[in-house]
Amino acid sequence: MKKRPTMLSTLAGGVMFFLLWQLGALCIDRPILPSPLQVVPMFLQGMAGELGLHFLASAARVLSAVAIAVVFAAPLGLALGQMPRLDRLVGPLIAILYPIPKIIFLPVIYVLLGISDLSKVTLIAIIIFFQILVVVRDEASSLKPELILSVKSLGAGRRALFRYVYLPASLPAVLTALRVSVGTAVAVLFIAEQSLTNYGLGYYIVVETYQVLLYPEMYTGIMGMGLLGVLLYFAINAIELRVSRHLFVG
Repeated sequence: MKKRPTMLSTLAGGVMFFLLWQLGALCIDRPILPSPLQVVPMFLQGMAGELGLHFLASAARVLSAVAIAVVFAAPLGLALGQMPRLDRLVGPLIAILYPIPKIIFLPVIYVLLGISDLSKVTLIAIIIFFQILVVVRDEASSLKPELILSVKSLGAGRRALFRYVYLPASLPAVLTALRVSVGTAVAVLFIAEQSLTNYGLGYYIVVETYQVLLYPEMYTGIMGMGLLGVLLYFAINAIELRVSRHLFVG
């Protein structure tokens, strides 16, 4: 059984993090590591202003990338898992591309799509795409042919097969892949937003604060990026738990 974070464990982890941060600030005693007692009030104030706009811009990019990746990867993963001939044809290409760090394609994407939000969203979508594709393909290929034949023998059409066979098999896999890859997606977003944009947490952290030595403000941006990753993780985790209960109970 999967061990999932609870609200209590999350709060405990947060308290431990800020205690260690405060201890580090006291030990270093330099402007480069300000105290959380200074940064947290600035973060809360900033989220109601300019920092909040950067946060929303980054969140919009990640959510757009997730939607694009799911729309394209889930159907293709199902097709590859249930069509061995197609999988044998496409599988070698996936095996080569999957382990390659997708961030190296950023210059290529800039050349092809221009330096815009579309290029940043595309890069993140590619990362999530491969995570979902491989997991869904493996789940779909593990479905026993006898199960599908038995459902068909009851007169089930394509819609019934999707509802009672493919959806229960693929949806948990999609959510698991998203939960696992969301941290990587946010990290890549940080890199992609560091230049040639006006809004985004990566831009705020590197250009508007770090490069001009505004260290407390820089840490508010880091907190914002961390909060984005945590919120996405727990949102997907909550959806995954609800879907699992619905599929197994309903």
